[in-house]
Amino acid sequence: MQILNIAAYKFVALAQLPALQTALREALQARGIKGTVLLAEEGINLFLAAGEGEIHDFLAWLRKDARFEDLQIKESWSHAQPFRKLLVKVKPEIIRMNHSAIRPASGRAPAVDAATLKRWLGSGHDDTGRPVVTLDTRNAFEADVGTFRNAIDWRINKFTEFPQALLDHRDELRGKTVVSFCTGGIRCEKAAILMQEAGLTNVYQLDGGILNYFEESGHAHFEGECFVFDERRALDPALQPRVNVGAPPGA
Repeated sequence: MQILNIAAYKFVALAQLPALQTALREALQARGIKGTVLLAEEGINLFLAAGEGEIHDFLAWLRKDARFEDLQIKESWSHAQPFRKLLVKVKPEIIRMNHSAIRPASGRAPAVDAATLKRWLGSGHDDTGRPVVTLDTRNAFEADVGTFRNAIDWRINKFTEFPQALLDHRDELRGKTVVSFCTGGIRCEKAAILMQEAGLTNVYQLDGGILNYFEESGHAHFEGECFVFDERRALDPALQPRVNVGAPPGA
């Protein structure tokens, strides 16, 4: 497999977005990299693929910007280019929630690493003895491809439905340690902050999401594969692509 796929995001205050958009597009085009970059005042979110040398060269260029020097990357490999084109877009949010009070760059919810979550799920409780539940913050069709065993799934169709779902189900989470999770960390990070705002006190986000969990803890307590929004469709716990998963609704 010769195509390196990377996913990354960072909540960081960004200004002069059109200029940054142009610079990123030119840097990516010059290296023949395809995929999607989303920019907003709250940060950056990217999914890109190309040869290893081109990707690493681009990351070296990007990290010269102090705002992105600590950008954490998740890597996987594929035989073919999973993106058809390059898109660099400016958006109101890098992951749309329609809840302007949620600003992760101003302070994150606590994160739990993959090894700790694996241990908690194995015992059924956290280190204080409190029951642990996992909360899938992704869309229903993503959860249908694979999710943590016994995860809470509110069957949302898009992330903008999460705030109302939380209001509808908040009392079910009281008295438990709640670990929100998603593909790479961006949705569960916003979700965890919203849950804290809603008065839930024992809330964590899964650091790095499912992809990081696969890399560090394999398939323990996870059933199925992880849906991804490119032509690979899903990755197994070894981060290998599966080709038998259907396209998402509306694709």
